[in-house]
Amino acid sequence: MADEKKDVSRRDFLKTAGVATGALVGGGVIGGLIGYNAKGGGSSTKEGERSGGRADQSAGSPSGRMFFTNDHDFNVLSEATERIFPEDDLGPGAIGLGVPYFIDHQLAGAYGNNDKEYMQGPFYGGEVTQGYQTRLRRKEIFLQGIRKLEQEAKSRFDKSFTDLEGEQMDEIITAFQKDEVEMEGVTAGFFFRLLRSAVLEGAYSDPMYGGNRGMEGWKMKNFPGHQAAYIDKIDSEEFQEIDPQSLGGHH
Repeated sequence: MADEKKDVSRRDFLKTAGVATGALVGGGVIGGLIGYNAKGGGSSTKEGERSGGRADQSAGSPSGRMFFTNDHDFNVLSEATERIFPEDDLGPGAIGLGVPYFIDHQLAGAYGNNDKEYMQGPFYGGEVTQGYQTRLRRKEIFLQGIRKLEQEAKSRFDKSFTDLEGEQMDEIITAFQKDEVEMEGVTAGFFFRLLRSAVLEGAYSDPMYGGNRGMEGWKMKNFPGHQAAYIDKIDSEEFQEIDPQSLGGHH
């Protein structure tokens, strides 16, 4: 039974558990599965970088940072996203999909600034059903969380987070998920949930927002994207294989 579990990829888990479409995982399940993939060893960011490069402008936003001014902060973010959504035999991981750039673009805008949310006090620790309860804006939480990832790496392994082995990164990310790391104004678990959600959104959003590069996230799930119409297919009794279409591809 143990051997069978080691053959379960994180991507398979996301697909069967419904996490990729927004369902939440509780009880440390993702933390327990981090480190496994179909190839048995986890994928590295270096692999993801080789499949990344600049995004095709016809399929989405070109790679360019709007929020992160510090290369190292961005690289730590990139490594963390790749551990949550790794490259494997099914397709590219977070880096190959441009997820770090998607998150960067979101943090530079209304999402990062909480522009459309009530951000006045009083600020108390709320229940999980009460939503956003911190005085910090998302861009501040991400910066703090990323730098805490780096601090934990130095404290535990005397290395930068970007120089760690995959299993060491997983240990630190799992500690955040389990609220074992001290953060100011927000819990580590809340940061982990923000990061995980942003990774999944970047992997499956329309490429025009900077992620889902080449619509590869959609292709892995056979999602057709944004078709102009289905009038030529709706009456067919045959199963239809439809090439995905981005909003940016409609002219």
